[in-house]
Amino acid sequence: MREYPIDRVLRPLDRFIKDQSTAGLVLFCSAVLAVVLANSSWREAYFGFWEHTLSVQAGSYVFKRDLLHLINDGLMAVFFFVVALELKREFIGGEFAHLRQAMLPLAASVGGMLVPAMIYLAASGAGGEAANGWGITLGTDTAFVLGLLTLLGKRIPPAIKAFFLAVAVIDDIASVSVIAFFYTSHLSMANLGLGVLFLLVLASMNLLGVRNMTAYGAVAVGGLWLAFVLSGVHATVAGVLAAFTIPAGTKMSGRSYTQRIRQLADDYDRTKDTPSSLITDEQVQIITKVKRCSAYAETPSQRLEQVLHPWVAFFILPLFALANAGIQLPGQMGAAFGHPVTMGVFLGLVLGKPIGIFGMSWLFVKMGWGRLGAQVHWGHLAAISVMSGLGFTMAIFISELAFDDEAMREAAKLGILFASVVAAVAGTLLFSALRRT
Repeated sequence: MREYPIDRVLRPLDRFIKDQSTAGLVLFCSAVLAVVLANSSWREAYFGFWEHTLSVQAGSYVFKRDLLHLINDGLMAVFFFVVALELKREFIGGEFAHLRQAMLPLAASVGGMLVPAMIYLAASGAGGEAANGWGITLGTDTAFVLGLLTLLGKRIPPAIKAFFLAVAVIDDIASVSVIAFFYTSHLSMANLGLGVLFLLVLASMNLLGVRNMTAYGAVAVGGLWLAFVLSGVHATVAGVLAAFTIPAGTKMSGRSYTQRIRQLADDYDRTKDTPSSLITDEQVQIITKVKRCSAYAETPSQRLEQVLHPWVAFFILPLFALANAGIQLPGQMGAAFGHPVTMGVFLGLVLGKPIGIFGMSWLFVKMGWGRLGAQVHWGHLAAISVMSGLGFTMAIFISELAFDDEAMREAAKLGILFASVVAAVAGTLLFSALRRT
């Protein structure tokens, strides 16, 4: 293969993007930068930047949103779209394909949501607007935790990564359900009905065998997403629903694909090369057929997942962290930490997550309803349960929806920040101790 100068630049960049640990590193740097800017002389410029508005006008109708809401309503819908694609893949041929395999992460996820929510309500006093924050403790920051697990090396059993990913995906989808049912303040039934209509259009396209992703994108964004935004239901719900309408089957079997590719390769070998750097029309036609066969042999949902995942990991989540993690640290840290919302979030994530995930997993294994993965023992499960308290992006996202009061939002973010640091450090130390034993 001929190598060009640009290849020497793109090759290390490609390795950087494919390394799971780098996504967590980029996200961490974005969060640190946000906190630094929010507590520097640049804080007014930092907060003011996200208030800039963008508007689109069509006739008499004007769609206007500031940058912060475009990120939280628009880009995060793409994030949840990818999360739902991952969950769909797990149900069809992955961790959830068989009921016995699915039981343990499913039970762990339920425990990892119920216990933190109960601890939050108990610690925060469960009264007034503070009670609305119980949903903050549900989610886990998948990118951060996977990045930490990758940095810890190959001694981490692959099964523990699969277990965590399954639990985290269920948590994130459950968080969207909570947003839809508990954090929707007003509803426009006309726009919601229009959104359901567009959802039916997407489902019909799937049933009819439409595989053009541009067509799905046009209906999903221009129809479903916009209708949900105008209805009052959070736009991330549209992202999840759209994902389940994307085709998840191949148009050509693996055996047929390999036979056809061999035939096309033989056809290409029989063609004659031109003396120039160009290829013949016959060779172009064969290459086009190879591309078409390859498209038929892969599922549209998996292709979309692969295309969108780098954008989510290296653009959407870091941008979300940069826009939302700007917490102004109070001078009296001890007094601030005593705020019931801060304490509730901190205890819910640091204590509730490990108790819920580990406790429910232990119960299901002892009852014979589930089993640990290969090379996984209880120490690994305890460590990943602690690390799952790293809620960060998901927790911050829900905190923006849970409270109208700015002081409560800041208190929640402070608890999220402290809890995420403690969960990351404690989980890493536990895994490191296991590696030495």
